[in-house]
Amino acid sequence: MFRAFPQADILRTQVPQWVQAHGDLVWLYTGVTRFLFPLLALLILVRAIRGLLRIPTAGEVWGQLALPGGGSLPIRHWENILGRAPLADLRLDLPTVSRQHAALVREEGGQWRIHDLGSKAGTLVNDEPVEGSAPLKVGDALSVGGVKLLFLPLSRGEEEQLLQRRRAEAPLSMVPSLLWLTLFQVLAAVQLFLASGGEHRTAPLTLLVLTAVMWWYYSSARRRLRGFELETIAFFLSTLSLAVTASSAPEATVKQLVAILLGLLFLSALTAWMADPARLQKLRWLMAALAIGLLSVTLVLGRSKFGAANWIILGPFSFQPSEIAKIFYIFAGSATLERLFHRRNLGLFMVLTGVCLLCLALMSDFGTACIFFATFLVIAYLRSGDFATLSLLCGGAAFAGLLVLRFKPYIFRRFASWGHAWQAASTTGYQQTRAMSAAASGGLAGMGAGNGWLQNIPAADTDLVFGMLCEEWGILIAVLAVLSILTLTVFAARACRVGRSAFPTIAACAAGALLAAQTALNVFGAMDLLPLTGVTLPFVSNGGSAMIASWGLLAFLRGADTRERSRRAPVKKEVSSQ
Repeated sequence: MFRAFPQADILRTQVPQWVQAHGDLVWLYTGVTRFLFPLLALLILVRAIRGLLRIPTAGEVWGQLALPGGGSLPIRHWENILGRAPLADLRLDLPTVSRQHAALVREEGGQWRIHDLGSKAGTLVNDEPVEGSAPLKVGDALSVGGVKLLFLPLSRGEEEQLLQRRRAEAPLSMVPSLLWLTLFQVLAAVQLFLASGGEHRTAPLTLLVLTAVMWWYYSSARRRLRGFELETIAFFLSTLSLAVTASSAPEATVKQLVAILLGLLFLSALTAWMADPARLQKLRWLMAALAIGLLSVTLVLGRSKFGAANWIILGPFSFQPSEIAKIFYIFAGSATLERLFHRRNLGLFMVLTGVCLLCLALMSDFGTACIFFATFLVIAYLRSGDFATLSLLCGGAAFAGLLVLRFKPYIFRRFASWGHAWQAASTTGYQQTRAMSAAASGGLAGMGAGNGWLQNIPAADTDLVFGMLCEEWGILIAVLAVLSILTLTVFAARACRVGRSAFPTIAACAAGALLAAQTALNVFGAMDLLPLTGVTLPFVSNGGSAMIASWGLLAFLRGADTRERSRRAPVKKEVSSQ
């Protein structure tokens, strides 16, 4: 290429000399941009975070069950538990009603169906006993434990009005954030180029390719839809990931860009695949088998890195199957809803969790095991609401954790230095003390991308990436990065209150809990507030498998977004077909 363009060969040799000869100008650029970057980050994130947090939490009402003598029970979801339990969606606090008496479900075509959940007193529709399930129509008399209710769903006109209200709450346009993000990436590319003395030209190239090809193309391809807050946050964090990678491992920057592209494709495919609820139910066992299969293959073929045998290495390529297994695990846990909240299905999910945790324990991957268990608690609670059972499970997990510490010396050494890393600064606390020193030296605005020294410490761009962010980008951007990830978790929690269907609600909450747990373990581990478990910071740490998995988790969050034009919601299709 340089032979075809002689000017390029001259530029290649003269640019580093120019950078060295104009040190004052480079210093001035770094001094200005290091204070400009936090302002741009605020402009990018504030609009996106505001758009997510302004989503109404009042929920939608899809009908009602009229009570005898007046009053009614509003139907707020597409899958509703009817019973005496305090957490039942439609609660009847009467001794003749079982805790989980029946499930009232809205099917894909808009029809409603009642499922008896093995109640003692039985369920009747128009005085006919329900054996398994039965359809419900407007005005049908529903008898639950001797209590007669009148089923009154929304009419077609009322559903059209509901659709119009959703259209009035259309998401904010992310074009301003897109423009600010583009400027952020260009300035970061120039900063990395200058900080490297012109040696690493791949970093500016990848950042510009990310902006020009991926983000702009993705936005234009979805121009008929709106609601890019989730993707805006993910692209901002991915930009930081590229910058961190270009600073610490410039040879891996192109690989990280490819991982972001694959993650974006994974997000698009997963979002489209989840649009069909029937497909989710049919393949739930396949998802469970894939989760176990990936972990089992890693257990047999895995190679050890940093004490955990959770890597598969094929020539120059290495990846962590446990990262992708998280996606399949959430699918399996959230999709086993053929009969809502049946103990049999929850029991099978507990078996799945036990097998996954056993595989991770045998790999000595304690950090990922903690993340799986935190995700399990969220899914189990949303599906059962049984605090007593969850308390027993937590007790059993604590006992298992003690056994792991007893028989896994590597993990025990990690715990031994927890809380007093400075006393073992040259041994088990080596990484934590360097990360804390680098974070302190960065101050509010940082030293400038590519100007830090933590990049020379092992795992600086993975386990210790929070310290690297603080050092090179400043505590302001590092905190904004963490807050933006936590905003995704808050969005998932708020989706519980407005979610129509069980699968997207449970899956989004599970993904949000996983992101929060992983972020806490990474940040607090680097700062010696928790044991250093070796987990990555979502979207930010260098690593292809982790990046692809982070984008895959974003699909669960997008599936819980019920706003008009934020995705191809099935409601519009259903209303028009009635």
